Amino acid sequence: MTDAETIRVRAWADELRAVHERLREALEVTREQAVAGDATRAVGADLLLFCHGFCAALAGHHEGEDRTLFPALAAAHPELRETLAYLRQDHSMIAHLLTELQAAVARAAGPDELLQHLDGVGAVMASHFRYEERQLLDVLATLDLDADVAEVLGPL
Repeated sequence: MTDAETIRVRAWADELRAVHERLREALEVTREQAVAGDATRAVGADLLLFCHGFCAALAGHHEGEDRTLFPALAAAHPELRETLAYLRQDHSMIAHLLTELQAAVARAAGPDELLQHLDGVGAVMASHFRYEERQLLDVLATLDLDADVAEVLGPL
């Protein structure tokens, strides 16, 4: 394998870490917007924007993994199928939590309720990311997948 090929292949592990970090930052910005709400304006335009962006980014990331990355990993590493099934289950749970968060934002829920939703999403997301990174980063460092990063890890 040439140096350029090694860099391209290793980039999948680096990209996953970078996407996870951007999603962590997006959650924190969204959380800050929820805290900034007050009794007269619990859900402002900024929170709607940040929440929509965060929810879309996280959903897009998981959809890309389910659609492209996980099938490629299962084909190259059949021993990971149980791990991948667990990660897909997490994706489903997170999607449900995001739907509840979006519903709370749409009905102009107060900051306390929004923070409860964001804390729930954040806790599951953090656990999921840690597990995914422990289980997949070494494998991703050797995965030869010729695909667009946005297709594989979402449009971030």
